[in-house]
Amino acid sequence: MPASRDDLMAFFKDLDIETTTFDHEPVFTVAQSGDLHERIPGGHTKNLFVKDKKGRLFLIVALHDAEIDLKKVHQVIGAQGRVSFGNADLLMEVLGVEPGSVTPFSLINDRDAQRVTPVFDAAMMRHDVLNYHPLKNDATTSIGADDLMKFARACGHEPQILAVSEEADGAGS
Repeated sequence: MPASRDDLMAFFKDLDIETTTFDHEPVFTVAQSGDLHERIPGGHTKNLFVKDKKGRLFLIVALHDAEIDLKKVHQVIGAQGRVSFGNADLLMEVLGVEPGSVTPFSLINDRDAQRVTPVFDAAMMRHDVLNYHPLKNDATTSIGADDLMKFARACGHEPQILAVSEEADGAGS
């Protein structure tokens, strides 16, 4: 049985990690979450659950507007060949969440099997506060970047912090 939001909040409390959670209407895409960015401070994010040709699984976490080239990202994250998105059944089996609710907090459901390699984009990790769904897409939980690392490690994962996005430099855009 996957962890619930209450289980997640209890885990944060046990780790002495402070978070703030804001309940809202379910959002299924980054585009739908636009008005939340104005109401909730911090870096807003997207999460890509992908697999490589050998079946290795990765959770790529980046800022909501980051451009990630799926044809090249395998070279950065150490995947075998190009990556493709993991399907909904695999996502539920491994991370215990549904599409639209993918979050690094779902690593709580991969503590035993350790099947997923978390990859946190370097640009995202420069934010002090980051925002993710607390296992369902009807709320957003804010957490400090250092506490996100503490959480992932407490789940038995050592996230790779890599430059997976093509950062916009603001010139001409």
